Amino acid sequence: MAAPWRELTGLRRAAAAAARPPVPGRRCANELCLAPFHHRAPRQQQQEGRRRRQLRRGVKAVAAISEDLPRLAAPGTKGARAPEKVLMRAALTVRRKQKEDLKEALAGHLDALRDMVGLNVALELISTKIHPRTKKPMQSGQASIKDWCQKRGSKGEHVVYTAEFMVDSDFGEPGAITVANRHHREFFLESIVVEGGLLCGPVHFACNSWVQSTRELQAKRVFFSNKPYLPSETPPGLRDLRDKELKDLRGDGTGVRKLCDRIYDYATYNDLGNPDRGKEFIRPILGGEKIPYPRRCRTGRPPTDTSMLAENRVEKPHRIYVPRDEAFEELKQGAFSAGRLRAVLHTLIPSMIATISAETHNFQGFHHVDNLYKEGLRLKLGLQEHLFQKIPLVQKIQESSEGMLRYDTPSILSKDKFAWLRDDEFARQIVAGINPVNIERLTVFPPVSKLDPAIYGSPESSIKEADITCHLNGLTVQQAMDEAKLFILNYHDIYLPFLDRINAIEGRKAYATRTILFLTQVGTLKPIAIELSLPPSQPGQPRPSKVLTPPCDATTNWLWMLAKAHVSSNDAGVHQLVNHWYSFRLRTHAIMEPFILAAHRRMSAMHPIFKLLHPHTRYTLEINALARQSLISADGVIESCFTPGPVSGEISAAYYRDHWRFDLEGLPSDLVRRGVAVEDASQPHGIRLLIEDYPYANDGLLLWSAIRSWVESYVQLYYPDAGTVQSDDELQGWYHETVHVGHADIQHAPWWPTLSTPDGLASILTTLIWLASAQHAALNFGQYPLGGYVPNRPPLMRRLLPDPERDAAEYAAFLADPHRFFLNAMPGVLEATKFMAVVDTLSTHSPDEEYLGEGRDEPWTGDAAAVAAHAMFAADVRRAEETIERRNADQGRRNRCGAGVLPYELLAPSSPPGVTCRGVPNSISI
Repeated sequence: MAAPWRELTGLRRAAAAAARPPVPGRRCANELCLAPFHHRAPRQQQQEGRRRRQLRRGVKAVAAISEDLPRLAAPGTKGARAPEKVLMRAALTVRRKQKEDLKEALAGHLDALRDMVGLNVALELISTKIHPRTKKPMQSGQASIKDWCQKRGSKGEHVVYTAEFMVDSDFGEPGAITVANRHHREFFLESIVVEGGLLCGPVHFACNSWVQSTRELQAKRVFFSNKPYLPSETPPGLRDLRDKELKDLRGDGTGVRKLCDRIYDYATYNDLGNPDRGKEFIRPILGGEKIPYPRRCRTGRPPTDTSMLAENRVEKPHRIYVPRDEAFEELKQGAFSAGRLRAVLHTLIPSMIATISAETHNFQGFHHVDNLYKEGLRLKLGLQEHLFQKIPLVQKIQESSEGMLRYDTPSILSKDKFAWLRDDEFARQIVAGINPVNIERLTVFPPVSKLDPAIYGSPESSIKEADITCHLNGLTVQQAMDEAKLFILNYHDIYLPFLDRINAIEGRKAYATRTILFLTQVGTLKPIAIELSLPPSQPGQPRPSKVLTPPCDATTNWLWMLAKAHVSSNDAGVHQLVNHWYSFRLRTHAIMEPFILAAHRRMSAMHPIFKLLHPHTRYTLEINALARQSLISADGVIESCFTPGPVSGEISAAYYRDHWRFDLEGLPSDLVRRGVAVEDASQPHGIRLLIEDYPYANDGLLLWSAIRSWVESYVQLYYPDAGTVQSDDELQGWYHETVHVGHADIQHAPWWPTLSTPDGLASILTTLIWLASAQHAALNFGQYPLGGYVPNRPPLMRRLLPDPERDAAEYAAFLADPHRFFLNAMPGVLEATKFMAVVDTLSTHSPDEEYLGEGRDEPWTGDAAAVAAHAMFAADVRRAEETIERRNADQGRRNRCGAGVLPYELLAPSSPPGVTCRGVPNSISI
């Protein structure tokens, strides 16, 4: 949260006053003027004493020294003039916790007592200059916060404390400040402002960090001013301090990390399984030569009892280590905890129903699914009477929580309850739904697999031209491909190698799917063929597959609905295992973590590129750690709720090894790679979309262009030519370590971009900011609004299509009651409600969310040109949001406007808190 700079207006007024010529005999408001001792009049001394007493009582934080600041001559020998002294003052803004438990309140009182006896918070200014005699940085000597104890009982979220320094007149500009916290507990320091006799005006330190007690971490905390410096431009007084701070953040790669540590290091994903619980909880290590994967933040925990290769797990409610400043702040933690409590309650009742009731746990009808939103869990399936008689506690939970046990109606049902049944809506969600990043242009027919035919059989698809010709409006297949009318959603190669293991799991059944879509004259897509494939029974033998086309009677209609459900389940799995979720959403969470770790390890907080990237790293390490703890772990939410189950991690890793390329993760490159766009210099974004009404791509290009313009402008401020990029040791170290350590398993891939020119740097940074902000938002915040209605997008399937040759009795049951067969193929009540509870939490914006393009209240940089460039970026983002609003009202855009059609708002930048199906935060924070 930004520091309350408006509370420090006195600082600005005093700075303005200092710029004016002094008027003899006049004293300015909010100034602290010290006259030479022998010139002080009694009345002046009284005024100064009163002003000092007001400061000690905390009337207002004023860290301003007027320009007529007197020099205080130190006593010296006759004829030798000692250096004159000037007074500087620091104003520290500390953010308090809004809710303290008894232990924390007692600790606060104890700190106040410790402060009174001299165990206080001590600061020291460090100049940008070197002392001419000692050849060391000029330092002020320690000064203590004077009003900590007095302000213990003050109200409000922020408290401003002051400290004063007496320094030599030639001290120069403060470039760093050290803070030693001798209290009992940590505190959150938002900012420091230093003023007093400075030609440069006030010096700002944007801290936003926890300051640990010296009892936990003995070293003083170092904060640098907000002035950006490339390594080669670092002032002499700050060079050693800059290097030491980075060395401390890297650590030595040993030991178990404490929660108070600020050390950034790498490890493989060796903590997803728990072999101590049994063989069924063993999971392979993700990362290394056998299973390549990005690296995650190292915790240093010891191995498990039964495996030296697996790291011992930390289970809820215990916290898993992330560097202290990466942890959720109070507002975020409160919102996340509330969501987790809601999720627990939402899964408690179904679990108890499953334990106690002898009745079936399948949905008995679509109205039972609807009851989750209308009446909650208590009133469904007719189980409430005997259930709540047996467990009175459950009834009390139900009565006391009411709405917490009733699910919100997902947006997908809000405008047309039956839209999900239609083919056009099924296709619309491929370009305007939760996972709009997998559709590709079909250029080869029939589609061809890249898997080894010696193992998986003939690579050609079973879809024949005769299957689809009648759906092409008179075109041949070749003509339709030439005119860019045919597209494919292809999950065949991702799933097929794992199907035998998936289908061997009780209650899990899946196909490897291909879906062919035709682009109509009005710009919408329609599915015209679905292929459902299984692995061959023996390597190299023919592959069993079914091809279904749009229905012509009741039986084929139900089979077509089941086929679409299997496609949606494949899509949900790829969305979570590859594009978004598993291992922290491979293409967003997982690949970003090494970039974040390397940034803290190799780039100083003074580095201009660190300042650019830092807002886009907020909370990412924490949410990733929480995901390892409960979402993607053995028997966690992903394995419980998604079809691939325990092979989920391997599917994600296989995609990383075979398909992921950083150079193609930028939006224009990704669209061209998938063939849904072609390069066209005449177009505003340099590409032309082949599906003109492609909401994700249309809106994404607006934000991509805004980000690119902002980054290019920013980079040009510091890197005018290739030489400045190549000679920046910190920048080169960051990128080299990201590739060679953070992505070590694919470090030698030829496609990694080189970091040698300003344009290359801007391209890399634009891609990173895009992935952390807009790409993640498009894949995340629609999970509950669009996927919370399970029949629309089942996360797992429990039955294959009925086949009279494979199981005649099952086929007869399907013909007798296709409605029940369809629902029994979906997740049961327990799986569905558990899934819904989790994605509800993950679709929620917290109250302290920081959105793309929002202004920054605190002075994040001392470079006025960078501030002006960011203001232009903010204006571009606002214009993009206005354009998105107009598009959603355009009747000609049928994929986002029409009868019962939801608007596409996932890339609308702003949002209130909660589940809104819109909003683009700066970072991957959920």
